[in-house]
Amino acid sequence: MKLIVLLALLVSFVYGEKTLKIATYNVENLFDLQRSGHEYKEYIPYTKSNWNDKNYKIKLKNIAKVIKEINADIIALQEIESLQALKDLRYTLKRKGLYYQYYKIADLKATTIKVAILSKIPFVYTHEIAVTASYRYRNILEAKFKINNEDLYILVNHWKSKAGPESMRIVSAKKLRKRIQELGAHKNIIALGDFNSDYKEYEIFKRKRRHNDTNGITGINHILGTIHYKDNAQNTKIKAYEFYNLWYDTNLENRYSYIYRGKKEAMDNILISDSLLDKKGLDYKQHSIHAYEKAYLFKGKSIYRWQTTRSRLRRHKGKGYSDHLPVIAEFVVN
Repeated sequence: MKLIVLLALLVSFVYGEKTLKIATYNVENLFDLQRSGHEYKEYIPYTKSNWNDKNYKIKLKNIAKVIKEINADIIALQEIESLQALKDLRYTLKRKGLYYQYYKIADLKATTIKVAILSKIPFVYTHEIAVTASYRYRNILEAKFKINNEDLYILVNHWKSKAGPESMRIVSAKKLRKRIQELGAHKNIIALGDFNSDYKEYEIFKRKRRHNDTNGITGINHILGTIHYKDNAQNTKIKAYEFYNLWYDTNLENRYSYIYRGKKEAMDNILISDSLLDKKGLDYKQHSIHAYEKAYLFKGKSIYRWQTTRSRLRRHKGKGYSDHLPVIAEFVVN
């Protein structure tokens, strides 16, 4: 079976469209139905919150619908509770006709929610990067691929939410940058996921005193170097160990994946290294970055998130998808 998949991929790269679709999606709290002791209160299974077989299957079906329509070759996921939840999602996708043979979750640390990855392409390896020993920080998941004899490294992130100050996101940013330096300069690297940081976070958070505890320094912009690059991808040359944020390669009104109190924000990002813009080998397909904006993913002017009641103990309604939109980019295999 593995040989058939590999041959099919090679044929598609050599004779087909020669593109690789990569996506990231925060699926909003995909919890399984097993008690681990780490669940959020409303996700303790088989209680008055109605997190039960019926609602779990609806959640799986709804998220699988979105992922099936995207049909990415590789998709990074955030807010997966467990390996069981990932396997159940993968099985739901398989029943819908989309088979991801390769999968991994960052589960070495018992955080409440974790990052994961689904892929049609085999891993060379996967590696879990511990940001700190604290449970306040989710581990980063690294996966290495071989694409037409080129190495590709994908690092899946889910940084501290805006419930915490910027100094906490900087901790994750510094760990990510350290790993990039360990991999070496001019490698094909994609860092993606829910950074809980807008592409222009350095401007936005100045107005928020509870976030700006770093004297104006941000993880995504300053530590990862994305603050230096604002032109479209075609005119950009990136320094070693810095990233280009693909949101700069699309129109201003399209740069979002999240809506908070009516304002659009780009909390989910896809960042790329210099070698993915050098027009050699594997390369970013210009203007391909976009959020997945199907009408059914919206409710009025808001994203149609998974629905719960507003009561003291939230109860699941069995409706909705996620509070984030998926973000997608394509890469050309030269």
